[in-house]
Amino acid sequence: MEDERITDEGLIEQVKRFDAILRRLRKECPWDRVQTWESLRTNTIEEVYELTQALADEEPEEVRKELGDVFLHVAFYALIAEERGRFGLKDVISALCDKLVFRHPHVFGDPNGEKCEKMGTADEVLKTWEKIKLKEKDGNKTVLGGVPRELPAMIKAYRIQGKVKGVGFDWPDAAGAWDKLREEEAEFKAETVNGDKDKMEEEMGDLLFSVINLARTYNINPENALERTNRKFTSRFNYIERKAKENGRQLTEMTLEEMDELWEEAKKK
Repeated sequence: MEDERITDEGLIEQVKRFDAILRRLRKECPWDRVQTWESLRTNTIEEVYELTQALADEEPEEVRKELGDVFLHVAFYALIAEERGRFGLKDVISALCDKLVFRHPHVFGDPNGEKCEKMGTADEVLKTWEKIKLKEKDGNKTVLGGVPRELPAMIKAYRIQGKVKGVGFDWPDAAGAWDKLREEEAEFKAETVNGDKDKMEEEMGDLLFSVINLARTYNINPENALERTNRKFTSRFNYIERKAKENGRQLTEMTLEEMDELWEEAKKK
């Protein structure tokens, strides 16, 4: 089969075509003309979620389309900034290139000419990643300063833990994570006896944080793991509902034992 990968010349041609289309839409389309950073923000969040859904579904054609939508938003933000005399897409790409080179001295060499140790594993790279990032902006960055406030809580917890690990604040092995999980479980159980809802919420947060930490210790992304369980649960519950309808039953009329029997059937299927 003929290699259909785009050539460098083809890529440049398509980027130029895209840029011309976007600029024309910005001038001639009533909707595109009035968009701002703020008006596009929620749409961008939606597009990113659609991309993550396509990735989770492992649908290459959908991933391709959603990548295009996300890229459109990136370029649109840059075009609006260009109109305000701030920066353009070229500046975005240039800064990204500089950052990638700076953060990968094991690939491109140290910019100051210092000897850089080669790294053979992804874990070795991660151990130095945060240290390298802290060197940026004359050392004014904080370890957790780059974690977006608006991230969903589970993803945010995972990112926080990963960042502090990069500077050495982490359990030396999984045993510490297991011990912390058991400790938080006991503290939550104690608060359920006391019945203080505020304290229970606080301890549940600690418990969830420790579960996420345990997952990270085993190189498991908790977001992916939970989504996998969500899909599994949905599939099995849909089976129960479908079987109930086939038998002329309503779920509300069924006993827990009857539903559990169908649940076990779904697990076998």
